[in-house]
Order: sequence, then C-alpha cells, then structure tokens
Amino acid sequence: MSLINEQQVVLALGATDRHDATRALAETLVATGRCTDLEVFLGDVRKREETMATGLPGGIAIPHARSAGIAEPTLAFGRSADGIDWGAKDGPADIVFLIAAPEGASEAHMKVLPKLAKALMKKEFTGALREATTEAEVVAIVEAEVGDIAVAPAPTPAPAAAAAAPTPEPEAVPEAPAASSGLTLVGVTSCPTGIAHTYMAAEALERAAKEAGHTMVVETQGSAGATPLSAAQIAAADAVIFAHDVEVRNAERFAGKPIVDVGVKKAISDGPALVSQAVAKASEWRTNPDAAVAAAPAAASSGLASKVDKKAGIGTQIRQWLMTGVSYMIPFVAAGGILIALSFMLAQIALGENGAIEIVNYNLTSDDAYNIAQNFDVLSLTSWAALLFVIGGAAFGFLVPILSGFIAFAIADRPGLVPGIVGGSIAATMGAGFLGGIVTGVLGGLTAKWIASWKVHKGVRGVMPVVVIPLLSSLITMGLFITLLGSPIKALSDGLNDWLTSLQGGSAFVLGLVLGAMMGFDLGGPVNKVAYFFGTAGLAAAGTATDAPALTIMAAIMAAGMVAPLAMALATTLRPKLFSEPERENGKAAWLLGASFISEGAIPFAAADPVRVIASSVAGSALTGGLVMVFGVTLRAPHGGIWVLPLMGGFLWFLVALAAGVALMTSIVLVLKSRDKKLETVDAVATV
Repeated sequence: MSLINEQQVVLALGATDRHDATRALAETLVATGRCTDLEVFLGDVRKREETMATGLPGGIAIPHARSAGIAEPTLAFGRSADGIDWGAKDGPADIVFLIAAPEGASEAHMKVLPKLAKALMKKEFTGALREATTEAEVVAIVEAEVGDIAVAPAPTPAPAAAAAAPTPEPEAVPEAPAASSGLTLVGVTSCPTGIAHTYMAAEALERAAKEAGHTMVVETQGSAGATPLSAAQIAAADAVIFAHDVEVRNAERFAGKPIVDVGVKKAISDGPALVSQAVAKASEWRTNPDAAVAAAPAAASSGLASKVDKKAGIGTQIRQWLMTGVSYMIPFVAAGGILIALSFMLAQIALGENGAIEIVNYNLTSDDAYNIAQNFDVLSLTSWAALLFVIGGAAFGFLVPILSGFIAFAIADRPGLVPGIVGGSIAATMGAGFLGGIVTGVLGGLTAKWIASWKVHKGVRGVMPVVVIPLLSSLITMGLFITLLGSPIKALSDGLNDWLTSLQGGSAFVLGLVLGAMMGFDLGGPVNKVAYFFGTAGLAAAGTATDAPALTIMAAIMAAGMVAPLAMALATTLRPKLFSEPERENGKAAWLLGASFISEGAIPFAAADPVRVIASSVAGSALTGGLVMVFGVTLRAPHGGIWVLPLMGGFLWFLVALAAGVALMTSIVLVLKSRDKKLETVDAVATV
C-alpha cells in the first residue's frame, strides 16, 4: 500500500501560514479516507508544534503527530512558491511534509516514516522534490526512497511458496565498521513523538561523521522501536553524542565516555559541529586523564545530573547552581512536610487541640514513654502520629545538607558532594539554616573544582576523586565555615527569622503581594523560581515548628502560582471568542495544570499576548499572595496544589484567596482583550 498518492500532493500550496497549510494538507488525507477525524488530527498536530516547532533548516517543514483521527500511516506533500514561516531560524519552508500516524500503528508500519525522515536530510532528494512538475513525479520520488508499507496478510491459510517467504526482520543497529583512520563514535537520538526528528538527527550525525572521516552508529529511540547499541559498540566508542528532547533510556550504559549532550534539533541543523565537539572531547580525555577519572564515577552515579550551562554568564550559572540544590532538596521537603502535616492531623484527633504540640516530644533516643521505637502500639492513633512525626522530622534533618551538597554537585560534579553535604550538616548544626547551606554548597563546590583541576603525578590520579579531593575540600570548606563564616551567617539567619516572625497585618500583606507578583510575572521563569526558592528554603528553616511564618509564605507562593493557569482557563470558558482555537484548547488543559500548581500552564497565553496576560497575572497573583498571608494559611508541602488541601491549616481561606486572585485576573484579561481592535486576526497570531 502506498504511503502517498497523487491526491495527497499539492504542488501549489497557497496557504500563507502554517495553520492553514496544515489544514489544507490534512484535508487531502480526509479525501483519501486516511484521516477519519480532521479536527482531532489537527489538534494533535498543534500539540506537537507547541512542544517544538517542526520547521527545519533548508526550507523544510515536517508537521507530524500520532492521532486517533488517522487510520493508517500516511503522508501529504505541499510545495509553496513564497514559503511559509514554520519556525526555522534560516527562513520559511517551501517543502512541507505532513506526516500522520495512527495511535496504535504497528512497529512494521511505523518503520517507513523514519525512512522519509532520513531521506529529507539528502539534498538530492529535496532538490528533486523542488524540481518535480507533476503530482505523479512527487509520488515516484518519495516511493523510490521509502517504498510501500508492508501490510501483514490476514490470518488465512497461505500457499506453500508464500509460507516459505522470510519474515522481514526489525531494522537493527549495524555494527560500526573498523576504520583505518578517524574515531569511532556512537549516539542516541530521541524526540517527543519519535516520528521524524529522531531519525533525521540520526541521519545527520551519521553523515557528518562519515564526511569528517569517522565511523558512527546511532541508536534511534523512536516510534519504530529501538535496537540498543551493543556493549561492544559502546566500549569501542571514543565519544558519545546524545541529541534528545526526552530522557535517554538506559543512559548509564555510556558511563565513563566523553559525552556531548544537546537537543535533537541541534543535530539536524549542525551535525558537523557536534561531531567536531565529540572529537575534541575525545582528544581532551586522551591527553588529560584527570578529566576522565573525575567524570567517570560521576557518570555512573545513578543518573545524577544538573542543568548547568557551562557557557552561560556567571549570574545564570549561580541561579542554576541554586536551583540544582533546590530540585534535589524538594523530595525531602515534600516527604518530610507531608508526613509531619499528617502527624499533626492525627495528633489533634487523638490528643485534642494541643495534639500538635504534644506530638513533637516523641523521638528515638529518650528512655521514657516518648521513645516511639520502644513504645509503639499498632492500635494507638497517638503512636501512628508519633511515628509519622519522627520519620518526617528525620527527612527534614537532611534538607540543608542535601541543598548544600547538590549546589556543590552542580559546580564540581561528584567531587563536590562530600564537602557540600558535610558542610550543610555543619551549617544546620550551627543554626545557620539554609543560608549557611548555600554558602557551604558554593564554597565546597568551588574548592572541589579547584582541587580537581590540579596537575598531579599519574600515580596520584587514581586516588584524587575518592581520597584527595573530598579530604582537602572538606577540610578547607568546613574549616573556613566553622572558624570564620558560620557565626555571622547564623546571625543573619536569626535576623531573617525574627523579621518573618514579626510580620503581621499590613506588612505580611505587602510581603504576600511581592511574592505573589513574582510568581505571576514569568510563570516558571527566573523571577518565579526566586520566589519559589524563598518559600522552599523557608520550609527548610522552619523544620518541625508548628507556627513558623515560613509555612504561611509557602501557602502564599503556591496559591499565587495557581492563579494564572486557572484564570486563563476560566477566561477561555467565559469568552471563547476572544481567543484563538489553539488557546481555547490550551484553556481546557490549564484547568488541571493550575489546580496542580503548574504555573507553566499559562505560558502559551503569555507568549501569544505577553502584555495583557502578564499584567493581568501579576495583579491577580499578587492579590492572592497577599490575602493568604493575611489569612494565615499554613502549608508544609512544597507542591501539589488542590491535592494537598487537607494538609493545610485554614484551607478554606486558601480557596477564598485563590478565587479572589483568579477572579481579578480573569476580569482584567477579558477587559483588555475586549479592547483589542484586531480580534479578527487572533487565529493568525496564535501560539501553536
């Protein structure tokens, strides 16, 4: 069965934007019976475009999706004389392939689509498509590259000859040929849908490596299944290239190898540069064994990773260091905070209104009735409350050490963990709180990185990462903190805590306004993250206290972060004509995202109309943050949205404050959009 026919070829695509072009091509699939639900399919294509624009260098666009509206894997082809903006940096696309796959397509059917993706990387293929004069010629060019779809026969008795025919085997990753010169490279490519970019990136990398005189084999983790690289191929590799937008499966296989790690589009647009980077990295590892020794254990450390851009400015890197520490700390905050909140709930049921005060006396070390390890009663509600409190308190005891340790890890990789974690523990012991943890993390990481850069005798290299670096970096970090830095930082931490404790009435409202506005300003961006970091760090400082102001700050930050997506969902419901079709679809998803405290649910709206949406978001989020502070709502969980309402102190007031902010933002954004004199063009500027 042909993947494409003449009815699915449009040589004079007259659409002026990608939405109209996608619809025009999709309608050809409806006409041939391969698309059974046009709107469902177009909606799936739009969702894919929101993940990452599908315009490629060289004037090519490949909108694509898996969809319940598609009956079989198929293509539509369009050619535009003027070109259509599809998000590629080098300009508009004049060649458009609409790639459609059923949700449940078999692996055999899906193998034909990667063939097309790889063909698009061949200049002779795209050149022939540009020169074609008839629909039949386009079909012939495509079929010459990708062939027909092999459809499995019905389960009926087959003739002897047919039965003897061999069954096609899945496409395997070939063994890399031995090269007389050049390097041996391996790679992994993957993208969210696994239909096009995965295979185009693989083809681009393999071509670039071949042209540079190297051999390369790429594992494609895509829709046609993945045949993993063999252990022998990986062992023989001089370097590895990851080009991916989803997590690489079983990445630990590549531990101990120099790795270039980029997004999938980078491989498509600049394969030669990535190959050059891989070659340079392999050369560096050969000439500088210290780099390999330091990195190999880190690569094998159970997938620990940070998102620090080494080429970014120092300000950006500092923020990334801090956010790495926070990201590893949050699971401890969540587990400890929720367990403690549940403990207090059970304690109040078992012991009355003073239960939350009484339960904090339980421990694992005393010789009296408060030792829960010696006096646990499975039938006692008090014992269960005490058990939850002790476990939650233990999790909270790790907050500052983990924060500090992974800040240091972001700076120096694995060598930074020992000085960072031990330094954080000392900071917590001295009462320096999360501020002390930040200082020990940065100091420990920079010290470990400095020591790791030393040029030492080859006899010492093997013990550097396991003995010398942790020993010296810990001594320097903790020595400086205990003797010089700890006391002033403790005084600063105590002053901050006293200031927060003194906040009441108007001053608390102002703090809530500021934090709420920060949460609503860039919806998951740097300003939002600063406010969120302030809240989670406060939880760490609060420990197991029952009335710490930080608990109210956390509640204000979470409520404010829920406002924007919920308000945009409500706005698209109340006045749908003010929004484009894609925005209306985004509005449906924003209900759940907002309810779950995922501020990023409002980003599509802010990207399409930043002034109106951000101004409205700042106002609504600020109001909610201020009201939560005034109402005194408390929260121990750093995330969860409405799903952690039962764990809040005063959750009804939380809902009141949230509703007020959502109502204000919705009103403002609807008024501002109603004054837009260009509503008739809203679909043309939709963020899809």
